[in-house]
Amino acid sequence: MEEQQTPVPQDTNKIIEERRAKLAALRDAGIAFPNDFRRSDLASAVLAQHGAAERDALESTAASVKMAGRMMLKRVMGKASFATIRDMSGQIQVYVSDGDTGKKSHDAFKHYDIGDIIGVEGTVFKTQKGELTVRARALRLLSKSLRPLPEKFHGLTDQELKYRQRYVDLIVNQDTRQVFVHRSRIIQATRDYMLAQQYLEVETPMMQPIPGGAAARPFVTHHNALDMQLFLRIAPELYLKRLVVGGFEKVFEINRNFRNEGISTRHNPEFTMLEFYSAYENYEDLMEFIQAMVLDIAQRVLGTSKISYQGRDIDLAQPYQRLTITGAIRKYRPDITDAELGDRDALIARLKQMKIAYKSADGIGGLQLTLFENTCETELFEPTYITDYPAEVSPLARSSDANPQFTERFELYIAGREIANGFSELNDPEDQAARFQEQVKQKDAGDAEAMHYDADYIRALEYGLPPTAGAGIGIDRLVMLLTDSPSIRDVILFPQMRPET
Repeated sequence: MEEQQTPVPQDTNKIIEERRAKLAALRDAGIAFPNDFRRSDLASAVLAQHGAAERDALESTAASVKMAGRMMLKRVMGKASFATIRDMSGQIQVYVSDGDTGKKSHDAFKHYDIGDIIGVEGTVFKTQKGELTVRARALRLLSKSLRPLPEKFHGLTDQELKYRQRYVDLIVNQDTRQVFVHRSRIIQATRDYMLAQQYLEVETPMMQPIPGGAAARPFVTHHNALDMQLFLRIAPELYLKRLVVGGFEKVFEINRNFRNEGISTRHNPEFTMLEFYSAYENYEDLMEFIQAMVLDIAQRVLGTSKISYQGRDIDLAQPYQRLTITGAIRKYRPDITDAELGDRDALIARLKQMKIAYKSADGIGGLQLTLFENTCETELFEPTYITDYPAEVSPLARSSDANPQFTERFELYIAGREIANGFSELNDPEDQAARFQEQVKQKDAGDAEAMHYDADYIRALEYGLPPTAGAGIGIDRLVMLLTDSPSIRDVILFPQMRPET
């Protein structure tokens, strides 16, 4: 049966007033919100079990069911009525008549509203049109809906309301519900893949005395009992590497991180990451690992390696392209010469000409990265690894033996946005201490995103961190990719919003 929605009049206040009057009558009659109804059947299971049966066979069997859900449609036709109820698994039609439930119960049903949550006991049959239906023997109103659902069945049209009132969006939008079903399955597939590769799942602090593991501005809080300032973590990296020092040689965490930054289609202040570390591997190993993992997740959740994102096709089984930062600039911005890329003043002049903000203290490497991020990222639609990140912008990554100005670091881009960031870990405690000190100088000079000096982490490195590689994957962005969602807000159930006015 095709879904329909009874039109909702414009006077919402009047509807709410009428529904409150119905609720008052229910209170006067007894318990308005009963809690003793126990369903035994879900819509999807009933449809799977009986959907293919012939009408006559169903009539003779008269299989009993006990179901509950939200009423999404109601059609009253004298002595008989139809309704559609939806539960967590799907929806099913219900037939109500004087002869089956009794006139009193049917009359009460006629006063139920779209959005009410009801319980139904009855038997399954098929209508003349062949639709599997529950013939109600008993009905109960379990929860009264005081507010009307949106007039258009296909959901809220105001995008901000979709995010702010996600509960309504989930009620009326099947596509929204499916996105979050996929999100759950993507996270489960990620966890299963890591466990199958002998990684140990761990948990690290979300409130930290020193924020570290990434270049970002943290959220600050205060612990009253200890009378100390704490920071919501921007990354779990330094704690996870402490665990590798301790002998947990393959660890991962699916975690929430918090960064006090702007909000965009790619950024939410609170977001989910997979972060993992493996001893005796390097960044080349992890590039192969991540490609295999992303492919496995897509195949397990979607059943295919070929996806479509915003109208363009991507095959996740194809070998990923690899480019350096300067190689990407040369490819996508051929108007920028090698001479410009190698000259700090020329880079600054080019950034100013293009009205791109940059950090005045940055060297050539940092300026090249800024130019790349602002001119090339959106061009990287096919899966692409960007490598050879400058040491000055990679304070936790191991320097290349061939050229210490660069690090053994990569970032994975798909559909024009960063999906993963990883590198061979810096395990030289003296080098790491010097890089922390340089970060402190930058912070003192006004860079709010520069790192703090973490003396305990240096002490951990002094006990010996084996050669290790680690990476972080943005779960929200991966879900965006695999669900064809244009904004990060579409894949976070409750994205951060300004307060309602």
